[in-house]
Amino acid sequence: MKDRVPVALVVLAAAIAGLCFASVFGVGALLPVIAVVAVVTAGTAVLARSLVTWRPLVVALAGLVAVVEVLLFPTTVAGLPTGTTFSLLADGVTDSWQLTLQSTWPARPDAQLLLFVPLLVLVACVFGVEIVLRLEKPVLALVPSFLVVVLSQLFGALTGLAAVLAVLGYVAVAAGLFALYRPADEHQSVPAFLPAPLVVTAVVVVVGLLVPLPGPAYSLKQDRLVPVSARMTSPLDEVASRRAHPDAPVFSVRPSCEQCLPDRWPVVVLDTYDGVTWSAGSRYRRLGTELPAPDLDVPTTRRDAVISLRENGTRWLPSRPWPAAVTGADPLVEENEGSLLAQSPQGTATAYGLSWWEPEVGESLDGFAVDPRLGGQDGVGTPPPGVAELATKAVDGVRSSFTSALRLERFLRENYRRVDGAGGHSWPQLRRFLLDTSEGTSEQFAAAYVVLARILGIPARLVVGYRTPERKSGEEYVVTNENVLVWPEVAVAGVGWVPLDPAGAATRGAGKDSGLIAATQNARDRLPPAPQDPPVAPGQPAQGETGPARPFPFGAVLVPLGMLLLVWLAGVPVAKWVRAHRRRRKAGTAAVHGAWLEARDRLREHRVPLTVGMTPLEVAGAAAGAGLPASADGMRSLAAAVDFAMWSGATPGRRSGTTWAAVRVVRRGLRARGWPARLRAAVDPRTLRS
Repeated sequence: MKDRVPVALVVLAAAIAGLCFASVFGVGALLPVIAVVAVVTAGTAVLARSLVTWRPLVVALAGLVAVVEVLLFPTTVAGLPTGTTFSLLADGVTDSWQLTLQSTWPARPDAQLLLFVPLLVLVACVFGVEIVLRLEKPVLALVPSFLVVVLSQLFGALTGLAAVLAVLGYVAVAAGLFALYRPADEHQSVPAFLPAPLVVTAVVVVVGLLVPLPGPAYSLKQDRLVPVSARMTSPLDEVASRRAHPDAPVFSVRPSCEQCLPDRWPVVVLDTYDGVTWSAGSRYRRLGTELPAPDLDVPTTRRDAVISLRENGTRWLPSRPWPAAVTGADPLVEENEGSLLAQSPQGTATAYGLSWWEPEVGESLDGFAVDPRLGGQDGVGTPPPGVAELATKAVDGVRSSFTSALRLERFLRENYRRVDGAGGHSWPQLRRFLLDTSEGTSEQFAAAYVVLARILGIPARLVVGYRTPERKSGEEYVVTNENVLVWPEVAVAGVGWVPLDPAGAATRGAGKDSGLIAATQNARDRLPPAPQDPPVAPGQPAQGETGPARPFPFGAVLVPLGMLLLVWLAGVPVAKWVRAHRRRRKAGTAAVHGAWLEARDRLREHRVPLTVGMTPLEVAGAAAGAGLPASADGMRSLAAAVDFAMWSGATPGRRSGTTWAAVRVVRRGLRARGWPARLRAAVDPRTLRS
């Protein structure tokens, strides 16, 4: 009797310390195994108290047997441990605590995760019992269990009523242990010993229940993530190949009710863009028993469906933005994005139950604000020139809100055309889509929407998944490659992530008459009409603008020029012929003078250097000097006739005909210049002015 109470108190303290992992696994998962370990170790310690040397080993073995029978019984043969059992026990020492830190909490009460907690309790029991039985030091006997308490709080601190109950229980056990071992010579009565525990109890109750405390500042869970291979193929890169085989089934869905059927099933969220590639988040954890409901301003409802895979080798599992739990599979989860990733390729035999939290919104999302706290504001690389201006034009200057997000969606729907093809989502391909061709694939629509939204300050992200088909086969909706879809999502304040459809590719399919989709369509219908450019009267361009470019009036310019050229080429020779004819028709001395002027003009037209005061003989010399000997002879004959007519005082008579004969000689001499010189002389108008 003397040893039973101290042993029971020490073991109870270790059990309470083990239950302090309730924030990690929950009390329901911990209590059975810890209770069995505590009862077995306490009973073994009492029964083996006479085996002073072997008692620790006996108690430890009994506790291990209890752990095996409670947690690892499936690995035993009729209750006897096997090699698998010992292997799992070893993993419980080395790996289970790390796997627990990589999981979401509450963690699944699987043996490979939970095992380290009863083992810690067992160690605290063995050391505490030996200290209290050998040394009779209550403070030292509580040290092992107190270390377990500290470790549990480093995992996840208890809060609220659970913390108060744990502290009070541990303090009560410690007080009882101290009361048993109080010094007998100090004559301390029990009432004299009570004030200290009562004060501690009062402080714990007041602080734990009445004083609001901030959340735990630190947890060993921080930055303990599951490493994920970077060699996985992104679902975004598989979109084109899936569209090439539209009839291939991917998975089937059996919802718990037709009213809770969503219109889309995301498989991956791509939130990081460097101007070349889109990347998914990497903060994956093992999915625990259940994820809490999101902290939204609108109520949420838990929905359920059973999903069966119809293709082999996939690791990306269809999910929802706010998953709650998965049964029948053990995937990893990206808590911020909702993506589910299997730890190994899955086959067609895989079927799992998916539960998710669905926001319950009102009639319309019109007037809602965006929420940058949800993310979706990472960089977009280096946008090409003109893209930022296009983004501003798309929303017509409306500030960042859900209304501007819908304006941007409408801008892409109405001004761009969706086509099938290889696509591509790097900046050169998006620039060509946005600024040059205005034609792109649905993934280019979605990628362009996200980058334009982020430029405008609207939090957005890219999602790859599938739409729910319109028809179902039996009780299931069979989703095929034809239903693959890429869409943007916008973070809306109080509601969470809302899917949009700038490409108009998600208009078909089931699940569009309720929830977020219906509320979004209502807000879309309430958008004011897109602003139109005011008509401008012809010939009245706006100030600062030059108006539309006009064609050059070639006809109005070239026709007059052609007519002028024709007049010149034909008119000048005709005018010279008329002038010569009038000179020749004159009589007497006037006819001789006319012949002299005609000969002189002909030589001037052929660029023979003449001056105003030159006599006919001097002109003849100039013609000879210009290489025109025949013309020079004609000028000499003309010179004799001119001298006779000017100085003899007689009427020239027959000599007037001689002078024109001399002019013809001059002209024949000029033929030696060739056709180019003769044509140039024929159209030279300068002699007409004299």
